[in-house]
Amino acid sequence: MKRLLLGFTFGVALLPAVAQNNEVNDVNTPLHLMKPVYETPYGVPKEADVKACIDRVLTYLESTMPAEAKDNRLHQGSFRLTSYEAGVLYNAAWEAAQRTSDTRYKQFVTDRLGLIAQLAPIAVERMKKDKNFDPQMRLVANPQALDDAGAMCAAFIRMQLSENDKKKKEANRLVIERYINHVMNKQYRLADGTLARTRPHYNTVWLDDMYMGIPSLAWYGKLTGDTKYYDEAVRQVHLFKERMWVPEKKLFRHGWVEEMNPHPFFPWGRANGWALLTLCEVLDALPTNYAGRTEVLDLLRQHVEGLCAVQDKTGFWHQLLDRNDTYLETSATAIYAYCMAHALCEGWIDAITYGAQTLQAWQAVQTKVNQKGQVEGTCVGSGMGFDVAFYSYRPVHPMAAHGYGPVIWAGGEIIRILRTTHPKLNDSAIQFYSKEQKTNQPIFHEEK
Repeated sequence: MKRLLLGFTFGVALLPAVAQNNEVNDVNTPLHLMKPVYETPYGVPKEADVKACIDRVLTYLESTMPAEAKDNRLHQGSFRLTSYEAGVLYNAAWEAAQRTSDTRYKQFVTDRLGLIAQLAPIAVERMKKDKNFDPQMRLVANPQALDDAGAMCAAFIRMQLSENDKKKKEANRLVIERYINHVMNKQYRLADGTLARTRPHYNTVWLDDMYMGIPSLAWYGKLTGDTKYYDEAVRQVHLFKERMWVPEKKLFRHGWVEEMNPHPFFPWGRANGWALLTLCEVLDALPTNYAGRTEVLDLLRQHVEGLCAVQDKTGFWHQLLDRNDTYLETSATAIYAYCMAHALCEGWIDAITYGAQTLQAWQAVQTKVNQKGQVEGTCVGSGMGFDVAFYSYRPVHPMAAHGYGPVIWAGGEIIRILRTTHPKLNDSAIQFYSKEQKTNQPIFHEEK
């Protein structure tokens, strides 16, 4: 009993001494080398990991969006083949094919758009007698809204620009003409020509319609060489800016209703993504010497600045960009990741300033791609609201098609960043350099 008591006493007596000898302090410990605990991965991603991520998405889509038809009707998979979300996906996969040199991405597009072009003339004739012949092909044969036409038109034009087969070019052209005719001549507009809708109120402007209409005009200008389409695309950018841009925030409002006063500011994440994506698409399509290009580029730079000011610490953006009490949303974050990566690679924005935030956006997005290749955390299709609750409680679902194209677009462009720029961890932070850095001391001049 005495020995046990002594042992116990001895142990207690030593505790303060042990703690004192192992104290972590500024003298004995390099505290700056402690590893932070990030909520999402931080650092420079590996190209192989980025590719593996978007490959999972593509594999999932190949099985859930089969390019099949029966009785001249498109097969109904898990996602529609002719929706605007599909148009986004085709545009994204087409560019991913270029960034990755993986022909699967191009084949995904050509299989589906080729089938649609093949069925289009049949659908036009069949629908003269039966308007409900094929709901998917109705959007092609007789588009009624920008959602039906714009994104799909841009995808067809991308494919058309590299098509050499005369029969396929003719089939594509017939589809493209139907789409662009709606955007240019049939879509409802305000008195000054702004692309608009009559819901939820008469003479409503939706920020979404920047993307649903404007890029197709710019790309059609590139396809035909007719500058009036460039002019109309840039004019629409200015018209949307007049009503939707909030300069003190450097963000766009989601909706504008002519009869409202004042016009409220609800910066919905995905709609701001459509706006930024529009600016990228217009800049890609416009000739480099086009007179209105400078104003479009300036707006893009301001928008990127405004967006980066409200990026969450996780790399995501919130459902309402200026409300940290709304949820973190995947599709908007993926669109921003692509647009910022693309702008960085094109030299439109500064890599040193925005490179780290761009990579962090991708790191956030890839955490939402599950093992099946589904994209999680995406807001479902959304109308327009004028209260915080409407946006805050919109559901999220892995079958919301809006997230898939943006994730593939983002991954492809992140691969381009990794191949063409020089990001590196330096003193634990992501830095971008103009040339490869083999040490943590940047080289600012060429060695002689």
